[in-house]
Amino acid sequence: SFSSDEVIRKRLLIDGDGAGDDRRINLLVKSFIKWCNSGSQEEGYLQYQRMLSTLSQCEFSMGKTLLVYDMNLREMENYEKIYKDIGKHESIAAAHEKISECKKQILQAKRIRKNRQEYDALAKVIQHHPDRHETLKQLEALGKELQNLSHIKENVEDKLELRRKQFHVLLSTIHELQQTLENDEKLSEAEESQETQMEAEAKQ
Repeated sequence: SFSSDEVIRKRLLIDGDGAGDDRRINLLVKSFIKWCNSGSQEEGYLQYQRMLSTLSQCEFSMGKTLLVYDMNLREMENYEKIYKDIGKHESIAAAHEKISECKKQILQAKRIRKNRQEYDALAKVIQHHPDRHETLKQLEALGKELQNLSHIKENVEDKLELRRKQFHVLLSTIHELQQTLENDEKLSEAEESQETQMEAEAKQ
């Protein structure tokens, strides 16, 4: 079994300078699995965008690591040159001045590197962002779809209103027919009663 120190050491070796690359790779694998098992096109597109975003972060982190590595190499070469030049200088003061100048150059190089990294990150964000023309096209398509759905809704409501009126007419007709049948039945009963009474009077 690994001790806690060994686990931490191996994690640092995998994670590099602590930028979270191993976590991003795990997220990428999970997103890929979800993308493979996605049930709808919308869900698949969302997982696809997440994978692109994670890949972009990994690429940016890799580029940052390479830049830091290259900068460290240049700093080592510069320090070696400074070390050799110190032996050639006639005074320690001149050596200190040279070191101070090199430190300023290193700070300036770090600022330039930081600015370039920020520019690259912004450029990637802008590149993945949809342009205005495409957004307007999508809005126009959604507007047409909404208008079509509105027409369909109006047609359905008109049909429902027509069926409601037809049902009302049908109920009125049934009611009138029922009233007519009841009147006919009452009339028949009255006629039968009158005939019975006439027959009784004739017998007397």
